[in-house]
Amino acid sequence: MGAQPDSDSDSNADGDDWDAVSCEHDWEPEAPCCDRISVSRSPSPDLEGIPINLYRPIILPPSKPPPPSRPDCLRKPFIKTYSDPRAGAPLPAQTTFLDGNEVYTEKIGSKGSIWAPFQSEIDWKIAKWAKLRGPSSTAVTELLSIDGVVDRLGLSYRSTNELNSIIDNNLPSDRPPFQRHEVVVQGEVFEMYFRDIMQCVRALYSEPEFAPYLKFAPERHYEDSTCEDQLFHDMHTGKWWWSTQKAIDENAGPGRTVIPIIISSDKTQVTVFRNKTAYPVYMTIGNIPKELRRKPSKRAYVLLGYLPCTRLEHIKSNASRRRCLANLFHTCMHHIVKPLEGPGTSGIVMASGDGVDRLVHPVFAIYIGDYPEQILVTCGTTGFCPRCTIPRQRVGENTELHPLRNLQAILDALREIDKGASAFIKACKDTGIKPVFEPFWENLPYSNVFMSITPDLLHQLYQGVLKHLKLWIIEVYGAHEIDARCRRLPPNHNVRVFLKGIATLSRVSGQEHDQISRFLLGLVADAPLPNGMSNVRLLRCLRGLLDFLFLSQYPVHSNSTLASLTNALHRFHENKQVFVDLGVRSDFHIPKIHFMNHYVESIKLFGTLDNFNTEYTERLHIDLAKDAYRSTNRKDEYPQMTKWLERKEKVMRHEAHIAWFRNGKVPPMRLHWIPPGMNTSRTLKMAKHPSAKGVRVGLLIEKYGATFLGAALSRYLVELEHPYLTGKLVELEHPYLTGRRLEDAVDSHYLGISSVAVYHRVKYLRQDLFSNEISTADSIHCEPARNDKHGNKIHGRFDTALIRINDSQGLENAAENMRVGQVRVVFTLSEKDAERLYRGIPSKERPYHLAYIEWFTPFSMRNEDHGLYKISRCNVEGGRLASVIDVRRIIRSVHLFPKFGRVAPREWTSSSILDVCTTFLVNTDSDRHMYQLFNHDL
Repeated sequence: MGAQPDSDSDSNADGDDWDAVSCEHDWEPEAPCCDRISVSRSPSPDLEGIPINLYRPIILPPSKPPPPSRPDCLRKPFIKTYSDPRAGAPLPAQTTFLDGNEVYTEKIGSKGSIWAPFQSEIDWKIAKWAKLRGPSSTAVTELLSIDGVVDRLGLSYRSTNELNSIIDNNLPSDRPPFQRHEVVVQGEVFEMYFRDIMQCVRALYSEPEFAPYLKFAPERHYEDSTCEDQLFHDMHTGKWWWSTQKAIDENAGPGRTVIPIIISSDKTQVTVFRNKTAYPVYMTIGNIPKELRRKPSKRAYVLLGYLPCTRLEHIKSNASRRRCLANLFHTCMHHIVKPLEGPGTSGIVMASGDGVDRLVHPVFAIYIGDYPEQILVTCGTTGFCPRCTIPRQRVGENTELHPLRNLQAILDALREIDKGASAFIKACKDTGIKPVFEPFWENLPYSNVFMSITPDLLHQLYQGVLKHLKLWIIEVYGAHEIDARCRRLPPNHNVRVFLKGIATLSRVSGQEHDQISRFLLGLVADAPLPNGMSNVRLLRCLRGLLDFLFLSQYPVHSNSTLASLTNALHRFHENKQVFVDLGVRSDFHIPKIHFMNHYVESIKLFGTLDNFNTEYTERLHIDLAKDAYRSTNRKDEYPQMTKWLERKEKVMRHEAHIAWFRNGKVPPMRLHWIPPGMNTSRTLKMAKHPSAKGVRVGLLIEKYGATFLGAALSRYLVELEHPYLTGKLVELEHPYLTGRRLEDAVDSHYLGISSVAVYHRVKYLRQDLFSNEISTADSIHCEPARNDKHGNKIHGRFDTALIRINDSQGLENAAENMRVGQVRVVFTLSEKDAERLYRGIPSKERPYHLAYIEWFTPFSMRNEDHGLYKISRCNVEGGRLASVIDVRRIIRSVHLFPKFGRVAPREWTSSSILDVCTTFLVNTDSDRHMYQLFNHDL
């Protein structure tokens, strides 16, 4: 039978596959004449001279596949609590024991009805659809005005206005309404819309969904009880919280709870045309774990307000305009954060979502923003570091550390305003800041704005340093050659293949730079530099940056991983001079390169960098700015936007209340420590039904390339039934006799199968720690060539995978315990054939899904320059070395870099590269899980 559609196939349609095929044959410049690597199919060096059967497989342990190992993330760190147990403790006299949901129930006055103030479930669900998922208000009103719709559905509203009235008057809100404030700049009035920041803090702190996970006191986490290797992850494990708690205890007394305030701001364009922008400001608190804060659906960020996004074009002087814009920003922000001054100093009683009162101090801790925003917040000068005192001419040159800017000296300079404008300007210039009247952070207690400026992975690394390095490499090797290599990379689930190259990309996003970082090193690993210059320094420079990029994203850091991070930065700086020697750069005075020096310091202070990644707040622009603007009539939009957001928040809060009403109090999930760099566990998932049933063995050989399937399957079954034939002790005592008995058993084995059921995909799933959300972590394709519905030919795809070759239950020492193989067929035997062939095997040890694998050589020694392993095809006379294995031995997919040589052969394509090239480099940077497998020593 022909292959049937895979019930669990990729989301890419046949049209997308045909586009990819057509891109492979697009015109491109011819390669310059030079030597190319040989593509002969001679046996690999380690196989030469060894008499080997054509189909003889890699001998795997014949015992049953190892059981799932206990994941490392179930280990717990050794925790040292804060020296005073009263820190973060509840108040002895509680005013209320009602949790947030019970308080909400009293406010709404539901009187036992789960849907109140709506009449029924359908009444509520249509209202929720209209406000969260539905079309425009006019479209909803037109739908409701259709005769019979309201009556038949039993709705309590007949138009959008009536629905809005129910939401405005009957649904309580846990978040404050927006206020309007006018700011006058040189005779022109500007509007800002903002919320009471203390009410926003209270709303987040008292959210019932967060209550089981809130952190109230600082802690020190260690690898074990020796306390030698300290761990950093959430904010409460950083040194800032510990020192701030200590300062508050000394000044205000013991028994206080710190609420770290995290603020972010960034302009965003809300229209495709007309260049309409918004300037939202977001806020969250560090007591909420980062795993919750990074999920937009959890509503852990609150919109503080919209700042004026004017350019002050009526001011003709550029210098005066810049000063006015800075003062406008700080005036607005000062108005927003001023309510923090009193509670931050003396404290305020606040109840968490479980109804427990504590004496809390909201303290400004972190400001998230890109480089222009950091300069604006710190009143700095473009080109300088917003955090430390490094001179402009030293920025980006080395890893030399400089002290933070002196906050007290800057505050003293700001007070010089009373002595006149000239004295004020001179004092500000002497301390290295712009003359800004009343910066918003001037009077905030226990805060240091220069310490609060944190690393920005998105703009500093992906859109900054990596972007520069990519452009330099393209200039060195030439855009045509780099693009030619991009087009010839094999496909992989975790690596995007840019079939049109990367040199001509415009407006490259951070996500695209993330994808480019996964293969950029492989493009130039074997490419010589012009004029015979050695490429060692370039490879080491790029390897150092990639190590820094991947290490900086670890969800948990330890002293040892931070040392590796520092080492990677040193390697980058030690070798970056190669770009000056090549004439690409004259200097490296780039603030984003310099700021990498502050990464280790920030991680120790505030926890890992996923606590304050701008990628999360960039995502909020969609929900809280762009969608809000699209809901308006584009005239006087901000009152409409704020009202739309308030109603949406009320509906989402009511949705959470209904879920609580239905499910009752759900105990919090028990969370465990995730070791540095490790992802959550991955689970093998096979489709319920095969992609093709009854595929003949001859068709498997012809279309799937399973040349020695019969012989390899016979050998697998013999080894499975008679493990003693390949036992190590027997082989050592009687190697000739053992091998002879095994070959005799294989030769005499009768398969008697004519067809099998075939699967075209092997998937690996991961589950989120805080929810039941399941996503695809990885997948392996093994699908033959086919025609789409239009008759266009779609190339076959047979991915390479990492396969366990021993019974080791862990994932350590991947280079020794694993090997790369190309997955040709994943199949199952029919019940009749399985019962006959597995007759002598206990039912619990019988495999179900099998895979036909073509092997590559073992991992070579790791290259000391680019850090990659070299492997080759295991070619033998008549074909390739192959085995049949249990699918459970496949660990994950693996991406390979072809060894292109001096110039990429233009006859190679992405779809054929695995067949025409014989030598590859293993891509250990395809994703964080793969990077961790091969970098335990970092």
